[in-house]
Amino acid sequence: MHMLNHAEASEKFIANQERTDWHDDTLWFVRSKRDKASKLLPEWEALREQASQIKEHMLSNLPQYLLEFEAKAQANGVQVHWAKDAHEHNEIVYSIIQKHGDKALVKSKSMLTEECHLNAYLEQKGIDVVDTDLGERIVQFRKEVPSHIVLPAIHLKKEDVGETFHQHLGTPKGNKDPQFLTEAARIHLREKFLGAKVAITGVNFAVAETGEFVVCTNEGNADMGAHLSDVHIACMGIEKIIPKRQDLGVFLRLLARSATGQLITTYSSHFAKPRAGQEMHIVLVDNGRSRQLARDEFRNSLKCIRCAACFNTCPVYRRSGGHSYHQPVAGPIGSILAPNFDKKANVDLPFASTLCGSCSNVCPVKINIHEQLWFWRQDLMKEGLAPAGKVLGMKLMAWMMSNPSVFRLAGGIGRKVMSWFPFLVNNGMNPWFKQREMPASPKQSFQEWYKSNRS
Repeated sequence: MHMLNHAEASEKFIANQERTDWHDDTLWFVRSKRDKASKLLPEWEALREQASQIKEHMLSNLPQYLLEFEAKAQANGVQVHWAKDAHEHNEIVYSIIQKHGDKALVKSKSMLTEECHLNAYLEQKGIDVVDTDLGERIVQFRKEVPSHIVLPAIHLKKEDVGETFHQHLGTPKGNKDPQFLTEAARIHLREKFLGAKVAITGVNFAVAETGEFVVCTNEGNADMGAHLSDVHIACMGIEKIIPKRQDLGVFLRLLARSATGQLITTYSSHFAKPRAGQEMHIVLVDNGRSRQLARDEFRNSLKCIRCAACFNTCPVYRRSGGHSYHQPVAGPIGSILAPNFDKKANVDLPFASTLCGSCSNVCPVKINIHEQLWFWRQDLMKEGLAPAGKVLGMKLMAWMMSNPSVFRLAGGIGRKVMSWFPFLVNNGMNPWFKQREMPASPKQSFQEWYKSNRS
């Protein structure tokens, strides 16, 4: 089966002009909320710099902090597991579930489990996985993947949700009232929480100093699952470690403001040890992170705290939708993480960007995202993975621009062709013509204008 690349998938998304504009406006609204929230902190830029430096220190001493976290967590009564890749992670989680003989579990939002395709793995083993985040449950009903790491169902309108709940929860057809639909989801999920022995959560931050981990949600679903279950399994990438508890004061002020424009996440829950009679497991996952850490140009992509601020500001993501990235983590940050897993399968993603730098400007931990997109382009071109047409086009452009006389001649011919025979460029064969009006051809180049006006 042919997997659509970003350009092909985007074309399908933007075919619905009304939905595209709505998606664009909604995400820009969230970006605007982020700007207003950040302005309320005079020390905002100092916090960003401090967070970036803490993460830099952590990445430079990652083995030490991982071992410290393991020792402290084990001393707290938590069982710690190590997984080198997605398959090992999924096997570990399944072995824990199997030991308790349960066939159903509740899961709060975890981008790591999406990255590892845990749901599909467990469902093949006969386990009923219930995503308890409202947006995640909506897309799970629809057999879709999240399109955004913080707002998983942002690509859907309330009418879509109403129809989905009518099909799966039996709500009245045509009812699209958000309060009513949320209440229906609450009743449905309460039963799942009460019946599950096993709960899976993600991890936003893990503190090496204390062996605790922090899970941030707005719905409290992670807390419900963890507190009602007999077994709590927390899954985290190894880059989620921070050195000290006091560092949370930096990251928790940045996270919610960057993600949704809130002053703080509704629930920031600390888990240090299992309650009496409960088992608590934490699975530390590499899955390519060590490889990314060893690449000097890309190592600081591991600073990411999964706030999605880069999604909300990106003009390409906003108008192409998360599913066009064909990866669990979409947007600008996903486009620099995905080639680390598989260069050939994700060669299109670093090119799905204007390199405008807005992503880097809003990143709370100062990842140079737009520069890394450019670095990946160089890497992929050198390895011959880019499409032949793009390679040939770039070589032709480089030759033309390095020969001034050829450049001037081509510019003159191009202006005349666009002026005399506009249909040669205003057609479906020209990708730039899609959804755009080509500008009128200038009568002269800047150089020609400069020469005639030099005096």
